[in-house]
Amino acid sequence: MENIRQTENSRSATVARTWPFNDNRVQPLSMGRSVFPEDAVAHIYKPSRSVMTSGKARTRGWKLRFEPRRAPFIEPLMGWTGSDDTLTQVELSFPTLDSAVRYAERQGLNYVVEGDVHRAPIAARAGRMMHSFSDATLKKLGLTHLQGTYGKALEDAANRNDPVGAEHWDSPMQLLADATLSHDAKRSILMNWAYTEYLIDQATNEGMPENDRPSRLDEVEQALLALEREVAAGGARSTRKAA
Repeated sequence: MENIRQTENSRSATVARTWPFNDNRVQPLSMGRSVFPEDAVAHIYKPSRSVMTSGKARTRGWKLRFEPRRAPFIEPLMGWTGSDDTLTQVELSFPTLDSAVRYAERQGLNYVVEGDVHRAPIAARAGRMMHSFSDATLKKLGLTHLQGTYGKALEDAANRNDPVGAEHWDSPMQLLADATLSHDAKRSILMNWAYTEYLIDQATNEGMPENDRPSRLDEVEQALLALEREVAAGGARSTRKAA
């Protein structure tokens, strides 16, 4: 049995930056405030079969419960054990492990996965997920030749201290017009913004809409295309001047 606790990616639904493996700072959610307290720790597990039966009716899917945040106390009048931590009464069900983990990541939760020895460490997994999403998005947009450029832009995001897109600009096109940002900064911010919108789209498809708003993934993808047209046009002008 192996437990994996996420701290590097907490309070963020996106992988906005590449953090050192020992960096436990809590990052802000790019899509809004989490509905859970900041000190909440989710426990994700697959229910086991009762030793009293051979049935498997309650063992399908995965569960998410919360670890106690405060110690229980003895009620002085009757001597019963009590607790004022109501979060321990919450239990959520998911059809797959990935859907449970995606929910925890969207909510910015620190979480523990029980009994999953095949999952990669969280920091490495998060980085691979971001790069895989970036490559798939560029392929979808016909920009496969820029995969290396975007990979470098994402890796350098922490050094540039790139902000989170949805928190600083009202629209992806507004970000595109920001003259204070380099092309690589725009690439990194827009790709992370696209990933956030993708997670919102996935949540809606799973019947768990986030923040009561539709995904803006199409908007961000159009901004990515506009950015590369702008870069290409600038390169063409420079070539003509040199000639």
